[in-house]
Amino acid sequence: MYKPEECKEQKHVHELTGSTRIFNECSDCHNHRFCTVTGEAKYFPGKKDHFHEVKFHTDFSDKHFHEFYGKTTGAIDVGNGKHVHFIKDFTEEEDNHRHEFQAATLIDSPIDFECK
Repeated sequence: MYKPEECKEQKHVHELTGSTRIFNECSDCHNHRFCTVTGEAKYFPGKKDHFHEVKFHTDFSDKHFHEFYGKTTGAIDVGNGKHVHFIKDFTEEEDNHRHEFQAATLIDSPIDFECK
């Protein structure tokens, strides 16, 4: 039976979309795209700041895809009580290579603001 008092309060998430850096070796020139939603906010031990875990598969390009699992930076204030996160890393290796990427999350709840 459903008991509201047992439900945990969900923490916010962010959308994340981007493209990997172009791999260009031995006439194999391609990149990949990704689009995902981060995991819920997790707090750094002993700090008020938080990060998000990120997991995705890239699109299927050049007969393969790449996986990624990692985490964002802490919150970056963008004003009006909103924030984003940054991530810069490498995908897992596939087809004898990996791709570097960097991206910023979208603002959580972008239309959730008070009208003045």
